[in-house]
This record gives sequence, C-alpha cells and structure tokens, in this order.
Amino acid sequence: MLYFVDRVAVFVDAGYFFAQGSSLLTGQKTQRGEITVDLDKMLNALEEFACRITKLPLLRIYWYDGTSTGPTPQHVALAFKPRVKVRLGFVNTAGQQKGVDSLIVTDMITLARNRVMCDAVLLSGDEDIRVGVQQAQEFGVRVHLLGITPCRGSQSLFLLQEADTTHEWSKNDISAFLSHNQRTLLTTPAIGPPVASPITVDPAPASPKTLDDLAKQAANEVDANLLDGLIKNYDSTGQLPPEIDRPLIGRAGKSFGRLDQTQLRDLRKSFVTAMKLRLRSK
Repeated sequence: MLYFVDRVAVFVDAGYFFAQGSSLLTGQKTQRGEITVDLDKMLNALEEFACRITKLPLLRIYWYDGTSTGPTPQHVALAFKPRVKVRLGFVNTAGQQKGVDSLIVTDMITLARNRVMCDAVLLSGDEDIRVGVQQAQEFGVRVHLLGITPCRGSQSLFLLQEADTTHEWSKNDISAFLSHNQRTLLTTPAIGPPVASPITVDPAPASPKTLDDLAKQAANEVDANLLDGLIKNYDSTGQLPPEIDRPLIGRAGKSFGRLDQTQLRDLRKSFVTAMKLRLRSK
C-alpha cells in the first residue's frame, strides 16, 4: 500500500506575488524594481502560513519566475536559501512571461504522483494552473489557494472554485516583508518584468579615486538580502549576475575609462571581497 509523506509544499508564482503585492501597497501596479522584499521574512511567512493551516511540516518552497537574461540577483539569492527551489521560465521580446504556468503544473503533478506531499499551498491567480490543481487532487492532495487582497479581483474564479480551501493575505500581512521604495536605481534596461533592484545609490555618491574604492562603494549599496547568494554564486561560478555586473562595469567605465581584462577581474574580486566584509559585519 502506498502512503503519502506528511509534508506540505508551497508553490509561488512570483509574477502574481509582485504584481498584486505592489498594487496593494501603492494602489497601482508598480515596476518591480521599486519593490523591496525581505527574502528571509517572506520565506518565513510562507512557511508559517503553510504549516499553520495544514498542521504539517514544510517539504520546500518552489519559486517560479520569468527571465530574459538568466537568473537575476534575487533568483540567485533565493536559490541558495534552504528548502527553496527556483524554477525559471522565459520572457519574450514583448515582455510576456512564458513557460512559468507549465512549470508549476508539472511540479504539482509530479510531487502528487510521487506522494511526497499530501497538501499544497498555491500562491497564484492564473486559471492556466487549474489543471495542475485538478490532477494533484486526483492523486489525493489537498490544495490551499492563497491570494493577495482583493482575491476576487486578482484570481481566476475557476481557480478559486477548484481549490480545497482559499485564503487571503491583507496589506498588513505583506507589509511585514514587502515595501515600496523610489530610490535611484543603478540597473541597466532589460526586456521583461523589472526585477527587484540589486543596487541602490545616493543621488550624488562621492567620486571614487581607485577601482578598489569604487568596488567598495558599489558593494555597500547592494541589497543586504542578496549578499550571501551573490557571494556563494561567485565563489562557485566566478561570475556575477548581469544585473550586477553590467552596472558595476558601466560605473567603472564612467570614472576610469575602458577597462582591460585584468582590471575587470580585479574590479569584480574587490567587489566580492567588499561584500564578504559587509556580510561578516552584519
């Protein structure tokens, strides 16, 4: 006889999370780069919610997003968090997210079929995910749909009807880990949904005298949520995500002119070293 593992898995549609969360905070849909999320607080809130309503321990949290240029600093940071899986679809030239719904559906069905979860929490509003809900339920999994106020306006009616239970996060709930900021952003334009800004700068930062000074200055401006993931990613791959690397090089070019390969390598190393020092001092 086959038995379910007594675990709950959480499936998060990042597009819905940021679009509806920003709308609730500001009264309108806001560029993702203007939204700051405390990753640890958000993950803790998701785990606490899932475990509270199901009375089960967490299997893991699955985070789904689209990208046109590869993993963003936020994706990298999330991927290094314990019990978090990052799944990425793609964003086409029209800025439309593709493949994310199918990733959610596939994972829900696979986990249900393999009986490694008996409950699922789904944070999304897309009707296309309904087929995943239905098939997971056919394998005996209970699906709990979580939305962000107002759910009736942001989630598919058929998805709401299909779920075993429905729940709603209020503005107070999401304000614990999501905030709106309008600071100057140091990023380069990219096709697709804007990501949480990896670096923020003062309107008139002091002019650096050396590349090392510039690297330290830039490292001090990186979102503290992203430090650990960026460092681990660099240590394992020797690379920085494009949303970090391009602005860093562009900033150095404005101050010191075109850099050769040795200077670029030294700049990145100094930048990572400065991030490590900052992380240790937290």
